[in-house]
Amino acid sequence: MKELIIILIGAALVNNVVLSQFLGLCPFLGVSKKVDTAAGMGGAVIFVITLASLLTSVVYKFILAPYDLDYLKTIVFILLIAALVQFVEMFLKKSMPALYSSLGVYLPLITTNCAVLGVALINVQKEYTILKSVVNGFGTALGFTISIVILAGIRERCEHNDVPESFKGSPIVLLTAGLMAIAFCGFAGLL
Repeated sequence: MKELIIILIGAALVNNVVLSQFLGLCPFLGVSKKVDTAAGMGGAVIFVITLASLLTSVVYKFILAPYDLDYLKTIVFILLIAALVQFVEMFLKKSMPALYSSLGVYLPLITTNCAVLGVALINVQKEYTILKSVVNGFGTALGFTISIVILAGIRERCEHNDVPESFKGSPIVLLTAGLMAIAFCGFAGLL
């Protein structure tokens, strides 16, 4: 149990997928304009990464590794992730149309979000069990959600503040993300 908690905290805070590993920057910067939208994207990413970690781990352990098909892992993982994202997209379109339209093009981009594939490949690389893979996937997605919601909150506050003209738009967002990455370095002492 202790090892699972260490994996969870390590994935969410210490090795944050966005702020330490710099994976998944496209939705991180693109969907972080409003806290509600960022939280919706975070929820979708939590669902997709957690399930993708489970499915890719099962497929790798029981199909790819025993039959020496290790070289197919990237292609198989991408196909599994794409199927999961299609499921999330159909679910959101039917049950939460407002969130579906606010996420726009970024929802299908979860398929090509390198964070999702990166977690699946890291789970294989670190030789995690299925349970450890799921915990690592959930922790990674939780860390993504934490960082995107924090950035969205800061961006909303920046809209109402007096920002110099040369820093408006992308420069202030990138500067904020950089400062957040520095701040998250402080979590390195947790483990």
